[in-house]
Amino acid sequence: MAGRFTTALNELYEGDTDRAHRFRYGILAFDLITICFVIVTSFITHTPFIEATDMVFGALILLDFSARVYTADKRMWYLTRLSTLADIAALISFLAPLAGEGLGFLRILRTLRLLHTYQLMNRLRKDFELFRKHEEVIIAMINLLVFIFVTTGLIYALENGHNPHIRNYADALYFTITTLTTTGFGDITLEGTSGRMVSIAVMFFGVTLFLRLAQVLFRPSKVRFECTTCGLTLHDADAIHCKHCGTTVRIGTEGMH
Repeated sequence: MAGRFTTALNELYEGDTDRAHRFRYGILAFDLITICFVIVTSFITHTPFIEATDMVFGALILLDFSARVYTADKRMWYLTRLSTLADIAALISFLAPLAGEGLGFLRILRTLRLLHTYQLMNRLRKDFELFRKHEEVIIAMINLLVFIFVTTGLIYALENGHNPHIRNYADALYFTITTLTTTGFGDITLEGTSGRMVSIAVMFFGVTLFLRLAQVLFRPSKVRFECTTCGLTLHDADAIHCKHCGTTVRIGTEGMH
């Protein structure tokens, strides 16, 4: 019985079946719903209903987290990964709201990790033509959005309650965007040395991500096609030879049959 249960979990989290892909799409949808819930509830007073919903989300996250640990080949290594530590922080914030519900924004790191798994990326290419054509742009935008939401969540968690300028998520997001773009209106500032260090980090890493996104948007588009000789996967759209090894490549187009 235990062996059958383990096999079923491994198939859901690591398998390449239709059921496994539907399951991982479901987890992705759950992550997005969780993020929306945390954003919306930052604007309103936390009632017993909201705290109960926090606990339900926390219980579901705990189940998912436990299943991932159970199916991991190297559990101690898995538990020390950055994404796993982010899961633990988010889990604590949902099961114990007084610990700082703002940390729940770290849940978006799970969405990034899920999108970067080979199985789901491969499935997205097969299922969605839009994703297939603009994969690099979409991934660059996701990386930037993840940075914005995680940074905003951290600022909200650290400043809400003692900084009169950060009253809700919108205030923290406004500060993040103005700092990220180096606009700096000055109407909202972070207090103390730690606040200044956070501001520096937002500008430094944020500008780097902006430049990465701009590079992807404006450089010539590439076609994803694996060379059978050297394995190079990105080629010019009109390429007939691999730039790395010179092998003839037959890149399929919408006009080919």
